[in-house]
Parts: sequence; structure tokens; C-alpha cells
Amino acid sequence: MKNIIKVWHEIYDDLYEDADQMLKPFLESIEAIKKEHFNQENSSDQTWYKDAVVYSTYGDLFNTDLNGLKEKLDYIQDLGANCLWLLPILESPMKDAGFDISDYEGIRASLLGLPEDATSEEKNIIFKAFIEEAHKKGIKVIFDIAMNHCSIEHEWFKEARKSKDSPMRDYFIWSDDTSLYKEARIIFKGMCESNWELDPVTDTYYFHRFFEIQPDLNYRNPQVLIKMTQALVNWQIKGVDGFRADAVPYIWKEEGTICENLPKTHKVVQFFRAVLDYLKPGTLLLAEACQPPQDVVDYFGDDNECNGAYHFPVMPRVYKAIAEEKKDAIEMVLHPSFTPDIPKDSQWFMFLRCHDELTLEMVTPEERKFIFDHYVKDPSWDFRQGEGISARLADLMDQNLDRILLANSIMFTLLGTPIVFYGDEFAKGNDTAYYDKMYKETGYKDTRYLGRGTIDWPDVEAKLANPETLAYKTYQGVKEMIKTRNHFKAFGRGDRSFIDIKDENDQVNKAILAYRRNYEDESVLVLQNLSQEEQHIAILELDEMEQDLLGHKMKWQSGKLVMPPYGYYWC
Repeated sequence: MKNIIKVWHEIYDDLYEDADQMLKPFLESIEAIKKEHFNQENSSDQTWYKDAVVYSTYGDLFNTDLNGLKEKLDYIQDLGANCLWLLPILESPMKDAGFDISDYEGIRASLLGLPEDATSEEKNIIFKAFIEEAHKKGIKVIFDIAMNHCSIEHEWFKEARKSKDSPMRDYFIWSDDTSLYKEARIIFKGMCESNWELDPVTDTYYFHRFFEIQPDLNYRNPQVLIKMTQALVNWQIKGVDGFRADAVPYIWKEEGTICENLPKTHKVVQFFRAVLDYLKPGTLLLAEACQPPQDVVDYFGDDNECNGAYHFPVMPRVYKAIAEEKKDAIEMVLHPSFTPDIPKDSQWFMFLRCHDELTLEMVTPEERKFIFDHYVKDPSWDFRQGEGISARLADLMDQNLDRILLANSIMFTLLGTPIVFYGDEFAKGNDTAYYDKMYKETGYKDTRYLGRGTIDWPDVEAKLANPETLAYKTYQGVKEMIKTRNHFKAFGRGDRSFIDIKDENDQVNKAILAYRRNYEDESVLVLQNLSQEEQHIAILELDEMEQDLLGHKMKWQSGKLVMPPYGYYWC
């Protein structure tokens, strides 16, 4: 409780004389909630996320709704994933795939198989059953929550825009002109021309960092922080194991800055964490911050901000390394000078693809052009005027099984906690029909919809039953990697040391990405051939091992290990 109070004062003491009184009712409610819902000792592992394999999916696109997803929990469990990340499920007009939230306290009725006029009680019954079934199968459940902005359809905004004197007016940022926050960049290049939108009702502008249908929340108003924290707590009570906090870097605004990664943004995140930990330690708070690692590391704080964060810059470097057929890009991005050490209980999360584009923000202009030119097979894959690529993993890898599995091997062994984006485990491709559908519905030419789309389960199940299909071969390869990873804590908790493999001329073979993962008495050597050419490598410590941990037969020739094109071994 002391930490909650301390952080609150650090945020608001310089803005309000009565900051204490503003917080008091909230503290009383939190104390009552703790006694009623969280009065038992929490004996579970509070760093469970370090050993997790996350499966990310939409509640509606995976199998119609959460009821359909509940029926498929056995599929997720059989794959080996033990954490389910639900992409936006909260109430929304769905102009930005659910990241435009119109009610932080409710789930969309359609996701629960209910009519729009369903009661909160009816919704809670179905969601509770879903959470309980997932937990029975050993699957944690986290979901997305946009912390920086809401929807123009949220009651807060609808009330705020009625009048300049509205009691909700200060929940948002208003101005008579667009001169404020000039240094704040336009995030959606090519789709938004300004961070300000004129509201005709009061003839004033409101601030938005994303689409104009997503007004930014004003955290200078203490009631906004309290309301948003209450929303997290209410879902915590309902059994949710964590939250992916969307758009965190933009929370606090200061004139004369770029309005990203500001000190008080970190204080707000510390407040969220302090409350969640006070009620139920081990509740995951995962930062979505597409920023350089030096800035993202700050979101771990001293183990008092987010428990986890995405390592955005490593993702494009994996694609670059495979395209170049050399390891330099990966080793560079994970060098301590680029990726600093993180606190003991914190964790990087790694992914190959996600619901968003393959972002190229965190690479140099030269790297951006190289990756874009190499992987964009169709102009429609462009997102944000060259700053991103909208495509599924299988299409980026030309439906090549060896390259798909190589990329997965890197993801499952290189860094932190891996995230499997739904469908990638069976090589799902781009969905142009879904893009066309969403363009008609939203009016936005948002090419990210190419990488989403529904799963045709009869078709997928037929392919998974046929050993000759790409879907079957990809699925079996990914499943074996997850199974093996789950046997070794070294992958999620251990350190990593890169190894140079040298050729007969004592030159480093750049095509071989090799490293060792160590944790306590575990030590796993990972060898990966980034080249389309066979590589012969001398590695005496394996002593002509016949089979690796994945069950791959290992071929030796003249005392050297023969690595097939795009091959990988875990030893």
C-alpha cells in the first residue's frame, strides 16, 4: 500500500494540492477488494511468464467466439502453449480491430455468443467458464487493453464532447488550435495527417496519437488513472492472469517533447504495477512499446514497472539475418551495447509475427530498405509507407518449410518468452478476402488485416491429417520445438553466450548462428544454418552425436557435422 501512495504523490503532487484526498476513496476500495477476493496466500510461481509459450489469437477469428475457442483449448494445450493472449475482447465499434475500446468493463457480446442486449451477469457467467476451463488445462489467460486511448464511442468521450463544461471534458486533451505537441510524430503515416481532430460539436480539437476515432486519455486528470486502474483490477478479480498494455509509451504528454517515454509515463505504469501486485503478485503486465531497447528497458524499472516487454528490434533482424544468410544482425541487436541487461524478474518477449505489421521502425534506413525490398512480394504488403510489412510468416518465407522452421527455431531458443501468432503453427498465409471485407467495413486501407483472418477448421484439420502438406510438416516441427523447450528452463530463464564457428581457414563461418543457453545444471547448444547451402562445421564437443534433442538425425562427414540448408540442431 505504501508503494501505491508513494507513486501517486510522485505523479500528482506538483499538479494538485489535495492529491491525498483524491486517492483516499480508491485506497479504501482496494483494501476492501483485497479482503474479499485476494485474502489467500499466493503460493504460485510469480515469474511463471518466464517459462511460458504464448499463443496469440483473436476470440472471434480463431473459432467464431470464446465458446468456440473454449472448445479448441485442447488444441492449444496439445500444441504445448501454456499462456493464451487474447487480442482485443473489450467492447468496441471495431474500427481498429478492437483497439478502439468503448467500455473497459465489458466484453463484446458477440464474442460470448450473446445478443447485444445481454446483461453483464450473462456475460460474466460465460467468461468465467472460459477462464476456469483454460486454468484447468494449465493455460494462463491475458488480454489486450489500450491504455493510451479509447474510442469516440466510449461514454466518457460522448459525454465530454457535448459541452466545454462537461464533467468528463478533462478526461481528454482539447485545444482551440493544433499548435500543442508539435514534436509528437505521426504514427499512422499515410492514414492520418495530424494528431489533432476538429470536433464540430464544440468547435475544438482533440488529441489522438493513433486514428481520429481513438482520442487520447488525459492522465493529468487523476480520475483517469483511477478509472483505468479500476478496470485492470476488475478483470483481475474475474481471473485474468495479465494484461498486454497497448500503446504505453504515449500515456503522458508534455509540451516541447515528442510525448513518448516521458518520466511520468513510467510513474503511471509503476502505479498500475503497484496496485496489481498488492492484490495478486504475479499478474503479468506486458509492455507494448515499439521503441529502442535502451528505452524499453526503462519500462521494467527496478522490477517495479512491467514484468515483460516485447523486443521489437530483434524481430526484423531475424528476417535480415535469414535474407543475408549471416548472423551479424542478430548478434548486433542483442549485444549489451544495444540491448542492456534487465532486472532479475523481468522478461523479454519475442515473436516472428503478430497482429500488427512486421515493423521496420527500429532499424536503420539502409536495413529498412534491404528488408523491405527482400520480403515485399506484393505492393499491397506495404504498411505506413515503407515502415512496415503486412504479411504472414509463411508468405514472407515463400512457403518454404525449411525457412519457416528455421525462423521458429530462432524464436524458441534465442531470447525470453516466445509468442506464436495463431495460424503460424500450420503455415497460414495472407488473407486478401479478409482485408477486402475489413476495408469495406472500416473505410481504412489498413493492410495489417492481410495477416489476420479466420481459420477454416475443416480445411486445416484435413491438412493436419495429411503428412504431405506444408501445414502438417510445419505444425509437427513447431510442436516438437515447443515440447522440447518446455523440458528446459534454460530457454526462458538462462543466460545466452554466442559462439563463433570457424572454418578450416580459421575464419568465422557467418552462416552459422550458434549459442549456448545455460541455467543452473542445464546447458543447451543451439546450432542454426542461415544459409541455403549445406555447411560442414567442426564441433568437437558433440563427439559425433547421432541425434539432437528434437529427434533430428545428425550427419557427420570426415569428423565434421553436416548442417543442411536452413537446418538447425538443439544439443
